[in-house]
Amino acid sequence: MTEPTDRTAAPVVLYDTTLRDGTQGENIILSLADKLRIARMLDEYGMPYVEGGWPGSNPKDIEFFAAARSIRWERAKLASFGSTRHRSNRPEDDPNLRELVAAETPVVTIFGKSWLLHVTEVLGATPAENLAMIAESIGFLVDRGREAVYDAEHFFDGYKADPDYALATLRAARQAGARSLVLCDTNGGTLTDELLDIVTTTRAALETDPDAPAVTWGIHTHNDAELAVANSIAAVRAGIRHVQATINGYGERCGNANMVSVLANLALKTDLPLLPVGGGEIADLTDLSRSVAEIANVAPNDYQPFVGRSAFAHKGGVHGAAVAKVERSYQHVDPVRVGNEGRLVVSELGGKANTQLRAAQLGHALEGVDPKELSKVIKQLEAEGLAFEGAEASFELLIRRRSAEYEAPFRIVDFTVLVEQREGRELLAEATVKVEVAGEVLHTAADGNGPVNALDAALRKALRAFYPQLDGVRLVDYKVRILDGAAATGARTRVVIDSADGPRTWSTMGSDTNIIAASAVALADSLEYAIWKSGAELRRRDERHFTTAKVAAASDAADGDRASSGSTGR
Repeated sequence: MTEPTDRTAAPVVLYDTTLRDGTQGENIILSLADKLRIARMLDEYGMPYVEGGWPGSNPKDIEFFAAARSIRWERAKLASFGSTRHRSNRPEDDPNLRELVAAETPVVTIFGKSWLLHVTEVLGATPAENLAMIAESIGFLVDRGREAVYDAEHFFDGYKADPDYALATLRAARQAGARSLVLCDTNGGTLTDELLDIVTTTRAALETDPDAPAVTWGIHTHNDAELAVANSIAAVRAGIRHVQATINGYGERCGNANMVSVLANLALKTDLPLLPVGGGEIADLTDLSRSVAEIANVAPNDYQPFVGRSAFAHKGGVHGAAVAKVERSYQHVDPVRVGNEGRLVVSELGGKANTQLRAAQLGHALEGVDPKELSKVIKQLEAEGLAFEGAEASFELLIRRRSAEYEAPFRIVDFTVLVEQREGRELLAEATVKVEVAGEVLHTAADGNGPVNALDAALRKALRAFYPQLDGVRLVDYKVRILDGAAATGARTRVVIDSADGPRTWSTMGSDTNIIAASAVALADSLEYAIWKSGAELRRRDERHFTTAKVAAASDAADGDRASSGSTGR
């Protein structure tokens, strides 16, 4: 669609509704402190409008706006949100409108009904009463010096049901002083071509009214048909200059338009003027997305466009080989522009280019290691149930173990895991482990709340006697994947363990028909990786409990040698 000729006259203004619409998403819960942190982040980013919440709906939002009054907003205009007055109230007596004014925000956004279904069956009002509710509510806010934004709720459904009435609701808001009219696809089911037709005819109808004041047209879309971002961009192409969306698309049901994607597309793929200017600091977009996710306690979506961990990840061999030669050959934008990075995924689908380049990205030159042979090994291991794309620490260890200089820091000699459940008693899990380090075998045991927990505790107990640096390593996550469910309880499983040591995190894996054996491999890899990356040196501790007599004697002699040479030891 051809953009209007006046497209350079007014910028596209982005209006963020994360703190209100976003919190309506299932499992999205923000504390008062969380909301204030996100609001500051959005202001610092340069978002021109930040909608803070609905002060008439809950005490937290009232507290938010009270706290916001003491904040110096550098770039954002803070907006409060609410509805038109109740059909039985006068505006000055309506609790909702009074709370909106008390919030003391420069901008107030209110929604009104565009769809007669809602007017008559939800509100229980007449069509005329609804028009009065819209006009009087907007007028009440404008008279008190507020910039009034009118959200025409369910506009597209309302227009399809009765276009004349839907247009009348917009005229009522405009006549009362609203200078931003936002068309809302509240149910999120409007197809793009249909949305464009309605946007175009609506603008044409109101802009030809005699003596009509100028307004900024806005769009607010939901994602129930997976079209929220596409519909928002299309609406902008049709002349819309105010776009409402949420960070990461958080919102009710299937979510709202994703502000991150809307912003990136407009900034990187059009020459439209934007507020924030240029789309803001686009290179900070990935950080903004992930920071909001962290505050909301939601795992970032790896597959989210532009900012997801997999947004620029290449797994197929043909793709990897092409990207190795020309990076943009399989990327629609440079990931660095949005603060992300490209990755080559190591898997059975990749070739030697994927393996070699991913190794280089992780800091390995593959000296003495044939990338073609390494790729063949990876394909064979993945056929046996491993998956290096989700456990890059295991991939690094695979490279390390194939070098001529490699020497294992430890070896698991054997282990036993017992699970006991007797009548009247709690379940008991116990593991014993023999670990060999530099010729010495240490035999330890530990209890746990389950077999894997007991094995983890026993293995750490043994290795910490030699490598005290492992004290700071902790298990962050433990995932099990059944690979061939048709085999029932005899199925092969893949275990992935996420570990951390301060700011450093890594993932390792193991695969076996025995879940304990698979877990043992993943645990051992995790601890070996920690020893390697931390540069841990062998330091025998005195609190070792079980050793063979021969090894113990040798160890005692070694301790004596260290003492005679002036070593303090431990």
